[in-house]
Amino acid sequence: MQTIFRQCIGIDIAKSTFTACICQQFNTGQTTCSPVSEFEHSRHGFNQLLKWVRKHAVVAPQAVFVMEATGIYYEPLAYHLHELGQPVCVVLPNKVKHYAKSLNIKSKTDIIDARLIAQMGAERALEEWTPPAEVFRNLRALTRLYTDIKSQKTAFVNRLHSMEAGHEPLPFIVRSTKEMIRKLDREIDKTKAEITTLIASDQGLQQKVDKLLTIKGVGLMTIAIVVAETQGFKLITNVKQLASYAGYDVVQRESGSSTKGKTRISKKGNSRIRAALYFPALVAARHNKNFQGMYQRINQSKASKMVGVTAVQRKLLILLYTLWREDTVYDENKANKTSGNQETKFLLRLNDAVVEKQQADPKSLPAQDELPLNLSTEALLRL
Repeated sequence: MQTIFRQCIGIDIAKSTFTACICQQFNTGQTTCSPVSEFEHSRHGFNQLLKWVRKHAVVAPQAVFVMEATGIYYEPLAYHLHELGQPVCVVLPNKVKHYAKSLNIKSKTDIIDARLIAQMGAERALEEWTPPAEVFRNLRALTRLYTDIKSQKTAFVNRLHSMEAGHEPLPFIVRSTKEMIRKLDREIDKTKAEITTLIASDQGLQQKVDKLLTIKGVGLMTIAIVVAETQGFKLITNVKQLASYAGYDVVQRESGSSTKGKTRISKKGNSRIRAALYFPALVAARHNKNFQGMYQRINQSKASKMVGVTAVQRKLLILLYTLWREDTVYDENKANKTSGNQETKFLLRLNDAVVEKQQADPKSLPAQDELPLNLSTEALLRL
């Protein structure tokens, strides 16, 4: 007897509307899809979606709502469904894209995407989405604002430098640019103060941040960015997953005897974490004795010093994760005694340690830099 094994509502979200399709998988492996319907992207449309689902879906098994992490457009519907106790899964757009390629589907429309997402959810077991804690959600918003303002300031500083180096720059433009730089400096200070206040409002978070600040070369803003982008390492289970999420997983390109590509990091991960760790890595490579040896050894035969800097960045990230997980402070002398060979082991008795250069694990956490920068981190952490 043919019975429904799993049913999924695939949702393709745009700014003002979204389309939905119900896919049901039977115990025989066959699937069937309902007609695609369009709804208004508002609370009224959300309620209309639920009425439509009750009309076209069966009671059991419970239907799962699956949607793409399209910027931040998915968040209102995802939060609405979660508050009503409905199971929600959020998938990366590149996952749907690769799934479509596997089915040899070349066209892309809202109707096709809704069917693809529904079928993908019915055929595959996806991890359920849960919203991040409010403190980490607010911290992520503040740290992203901070880095964006810093980027704008850098652009104006570079523009001012180029103008002053030119021939007779227009005084008004110079004054206006300097005023913009001063305004951005004030906003940077305000944002940093707001981040400090937010961290202090959560006693447990403040205590953990204070312990991470014992690492030489790592400041408050670096820690705030890493913690915000990983939700306090909530969904990180091992260092492979963490390295993959930040784009530090090593990729090799070899095929037969003719193709011998250079080994490099994938950079398919959270670029904000890598950017936040760049200057701390430079400081640690010079002033932290637990990183100096590794940095110098790696760069002995390398034309670019960036290879060693990247290795220090990766090691700093794993050290932050280790101290956060073990809830302890960084002891430079203890690290020397317990780590043995610091160039091949991670610090502080990390049980799941791996060597510095490591091939990308296909089961590691995927993430893509080509996703919008405002993409919610929880979407990246759950596939």
